[in-house]
Amino acid sequence: MRKIITAKVKRNYGRDRLIRLLQYGCRASSYYAENTHCTKQVEILKSLEFTFSSFRRLLRFGRCLDSLYQALEMTKYSELVVRITLTMAKLTNAMYLLADHLIWIGRMGIMQVNLTKWNRAANRYWLVSIIMNLARDTYEIVKIFEQERVCSRMQSCNTLKWNYIPFCLKLHKTVVLDTIKNGCDLFIPLTALGHVKCTSGTVGIFGIISSLIGLYTIIDPYSKICPS
Repeated sequence: MRKIITAKVKRNYGRDRLIRLLQYGCRASSYYAENTHCTKQVEILKSLEFTFSSFRRLLRFGRCLDSLYQALEMTKYSELVVRITLTMAKLTNAMYLLADHLIWIGRMGIMQVNLTKWNRAANRYWLVSIIMNLARDTYEIVKIFEQERVCSRMQSCNTLKWNYIPFCLKLHKTVVLDTIKNGCDLFIPLTALGHVKCTSGTVGIFGIISSLIGLYTIIDPYSKICPS
């Protein structure tokens, strides 16, 4: 039964990543189409982006409870830094999804919702969740380098050679991919909240990269950082 539920969750996550890729692809395309003054194409692409965004919100409906359960599970993890960062990431992700559910309800006209207020709230929670995940990635990278320094000392070498760092990171692609994905995602809520000024095209490209990495980790589960 547990295997069936896990397989279903993976399918839903894969579907979400694919639609997310299309959503941010439309955003990037609409920006560059706007620069070439293709008004009709811009309207179509923006309409598609809105449709994909709304459909993703529908697919995610109720997943805030999953995030809360995952946060509870992470409190049992043995490693302190990973336990704190991932528990906070899951909790804030649950709050982000809850705000996202309210936005979807407001968009569908089921009840009156202050979309501006809840959009900002959702982006704030999402931003904190990403920062927590990046803190965990940084911890993992530091830990890798510390391990390599210990190995180099055992081999009578005082310092870790800089030209060895890319090779070292290549051996830990799960951490590298997760860092790139979270680094790209970071600029999306930062832009939405007005903390940085990225164009819609740049945000779209960041979204495409993080979505492709998300899809890749589903196709190749060994490339996904664990726990996550």
